[in-house]
Amino acid sequence: MPSFGDLVRDWQRGAQAVARGDWGCALQLFSSVPDPPARICFNVGCVHLLAGDPEAALQAFDKAVTKDACMAVGFFQRGVANFQLERFQEALFDFRLALEQLRGNAAIDYTQLGLRFRLQAWEVLFNVASAQCCLGLWAQATRSLEEAISKGPEGAREDLRTALDQVQKQAFLQPRQVPRGEVFQPHRRYLQHLAPVDFLGKAKVVVASAAPDDQHEGVRPQQPQRLHTEQVGEQVPPELPAARGPDSGPSQDHSGAGGVAVGDPEALLTITVQCAFTLTLKAPRGADLSSLRALLSQALPLQAQCGQLSGPGLAGGPL
Repeated sequence: MPSFGDLVRDWQRGAQAVARGDWGCALQLFSSVPDPPARICFNVGCVHLLAGDPEAALQAFDKAVTKDACMAVGFFQRGVANFQLERFQEALFDFRLALEQLRGNAAIDYTQLGLRFRLQAWEVLFNVASAQCCLGLWAQATRSLEEAISKGPEGAREDLRTALDQVQKQAFLQPRQVPRGEVFQPHRRYLQHLAPVDFLGKAKVVVASAAPDDQHEGVRPQQPQRLHTEQVGEQVPPELPAARGPDSGPSQDHSGAGGVAVGDPEALLTITVQCAFTLTLKAPRGADLSSLRALLSQALPLQAQCGQLSGPGLAGGPL
């Protein structure tokens, strides 16, 4: 089953094929849409008309107006297909249906629906007159054109008067239709599904380091990490005493196995504590490295109090 994105993509590619005059490709793409909506059926009909196959166009327009009984432009184009097939009575019926769907309005603008075309009442009346001429209804054709002149814009009235003169001389008229190459395009909100979406946003570097000689600026870490300890015969880093508050007494063993007084030289054990901190610092704009180090030195004692110790010698017993 094709995805929604695949259907929209085929619709868009079909419209692009129509624009470049590739009728076969357009029909293949439009026909690949399962259970096509009325607008795609309409597109298929328009392409068949352009390809010189009014019979196939008629079938496509039948599907379009069956799916959307209010599609005035669908009845309008189906009337054109019937006219080309010399089914003038059916063409007249379709043009009148199109006029009914205008519901007294001067025009219907299909631009917002993806078709760059305004179906105007005077154009439909012109087509009504065209079918009436072919049926020998010259008087009715004259009245239809007179009504078209009364409803048409100033720019169209001259052509309509010329058509009226032809009808009065019992000359036939060719119906108007949707401009060549104009079909329904997929809506912009559908096309948004085809554009790649960046869910991650722009990448940025976040430096999370508690080392005082860190050369990176803009430290914006998020969460505290655990402290990892191991027994080695090296000097205790100078940052370790800062882990106690200024007024705190001997450190306590939070495991509950007993405490060790740090001030007793014979009870001291040399360890190396590897610290990994993430801190959030509020620094003034444009702060230099020395300012950041000062902020770190103030924040580290508080951070050390919140840290958790883990290591092979801390699983419920003394080091």
